[in-house]
Amino acid sequence: SAPMIGQKKNTIDRETLLRSAQSLCHDFANKESLEQVLENFSSSSHDADILCFEHGMKHPLVPFLGRAFRGREGARQYFELIANLLSYENMKFGEYFVDVDNLAVCVRGEATFTWLSTGKSWDEVFTYRLRFEAEDGRVKRYEVWADGLAAYIASTGQVVKA
Repeated sequence: SAPMIGQKKNTIDRETLLRSAQSLCHDFANKESLEQVLENFSSSSHDADILCFEHGMKHPLVPFLGRAFRGREGARQYFELIANLLSYENMKFGEYFVDVDNLAVCVRGEATFTWLSTGKSWDEVFTYRLRFEAEDGRVKRYEVWADGLAAYIASTGQVVKA
């Protein structure tokens, strides 16, 4: 359908969105450097448009939940916080859903996470919703839906049971 008056037609195609999403997922799953992970985030977006947000109830023991990390520096803080609190193994991504009209990709992930200070681990399935900048095809919005309760339980040193 034709774009509405004043609406810009997206110039990014499905394959570009999929490649961009796969790049971020690959870099994170393979524990690439923080700099490499951040290369997946837009540099043409207004800095305030960049957002990392993991849905869940705010709690001091799980400080990455329910908190908006804004801008490229916020994205750096989010991934540094994750690296300081958690480790993960066998991270895999699949079932990519590409929404060209909204410049978005949703993807299912799974991994075994360990809360570093307690050594407690759990298996988790999670979902990313990534939105992309039209100008450079890189991530400007990174949202995660995951098992915040399992992270909280592990942070207290209790055994996480499925």
